[in-house]
Amino acid sequence: MIMSLLGFPGKFFKGFFPGFLKTSEKKKVQPAFTKHEFGRNFSWGVAISAFQTEGAWNTDNKGPSIWDVFTQRRKTIKNGDNAMTAVDFYNRYESDIGLIRKMHFNAFRFSLSWPRIIPEGTGSINARGTDYYHRVIDACLENGIEPWITLYHWDLPQALEDKGGWTNRDIIDRFANYADVCTRTFGDKVKKWMILNEPMSFTGLGYYTGYHAPGRKGLRNFLPAAHHAALCQSEGGRIARYNVDNAFIGTTFSFSHIKPVEKSERHIKAAERLDALLNRFFLEPALGLGYPFDTLPALRKIEKYVKPGDASRLAFDFDFYGVQYYFRLISAFSPVPPVLFAREIPAEKRGVLLNQMGFEVYPKGLYKILKKLSQYPQIKNMVITESGVCFEDRLKNGRIPDMQRQEYLMKTQEYTLKAIRKGMPVSGYFVWSLTDNFEWSEGFDPRFGLVYIDYHDLQRYLKDSGVWFGEFLTE
Repeated sequence: MIMSLLGFPGKFFKGFFPGFLKTSEKKKVQPAFTKHEFGRNFSWGVAISAFQTEGAWNTDNKGPSIWDVFTQRRKTIKNGDNAMTAVDFYNRYESDIGLIRKMHFNAFRFSLSWPRIIPEGTGSINARGTDYYHRVIDACLENGIEPWITLYHWDLPQALEDKGGWTNRDIIDRFANYADVCTRTFGDKVKKWMILNEPMSFTGLGYYTGYHAPGRKGLRNFLPAAHHAALCQSEGGRIARYNVDNAFIGTTFSFSHIKPVEKSERHIKAAERLDALLNRFFLEPALGLGYPFDTLPALRKIEKYVKPGDASRLAFDFDFYGVQYYFRLISAFSPVPPVLFAREIPAEKRGVLLNQMGFEVYPKGLYKILKKLSQYPQIKNMVITESGVCFEDRLKNGRIPDMQRQEYLMKTQEYTLKAIRKGMPVSGYFVWSLTDNFEWSEGFDPRFGLVYIDYHDLQRYLKDSGVWFGEFLTE
């Protein structure tokens, strides 16, 4: 995934608020623009992650990940779901890549599974794992689809978590070795690389709230994990730059458009503090600006884990920044939690359109995020590495009439084009996701895919949104 940060603000504050507003079905969405207006070299793609789709959790010498352990030992996954089989992309990658070609996308973003390539996190390389990803890459290239690889999409080898995981500073060397192995192994075929997927999500949810794997809680876990992840983000970029000729290197962040409930100073300051935590925390160190202590002084507690030389090591001149946007937040001043002194006004209490996970459906927020990011002079290029929405799709006579998803994707494309016309450097758009998949602690209920998965037999059905996208890309 997805997913990005989907779920972090709600879990950080109040929890999920299920809800879904239905609209009448229409026959077809007609965009007022064509793909050609985005430019000849614009990348149109779909995205998945290894853990959410591959399955084959212990096949071909793969080692266990923190999510394998978390989903099999804990009772925190909705409906008791697990991803031991997921959607079986491991065995069905050729036909799934065929669906990408059928929809006329020219790019496919997927992640590598660290424990599939290096089962213990360090040490011996699993040849069966690398051979598998060579086959996936080759299938992309044979279909005229460019592979975009994410190095880390949350599935840390359990063997490393047993030694402290992201809280152990040794993770920097372990990750550097993993990045070196991957970029040397696949760099002759793959030129588009993303280092981390949403570091705020996997450190915040995994090492502060405990809602995601590995289930740790508290600042004493979150702060060192966050600092080490920020260091790995840039170190991975440097390694990819060294190993891959003509590489296009980025990293991805989840962004939420944050708006104060009222234009009073206390509410505005509360929104700024949330923005510093959720949007700026990992971005600005990579830009060479350091952590946003100016807005959220309490973050200085992270300095306990900062060693000499770390300040310069945090920065890296990425070729692009991956933008992943799903919802906006309306915030207000609150005496709790302390430090932040801010809270979210739940979307369900605001009478707005909700997605299947209870977050506001607000495509305009993507434009606002792009506009804000374009104000950083260090950002030379942006790629929308995830854009999607989950609704309660139903299979009806062999088709899935998901009109709301079509409308949402069309609007986010419209705002992307508006940003380009305003001179903002946006060069790609990836839909989350190719297929419905395992949505982390929410299990299989949320459906983001352009392709519907019948979880009884894993049959694939192209949703109306997938048909619509294919038609848009062939106009």
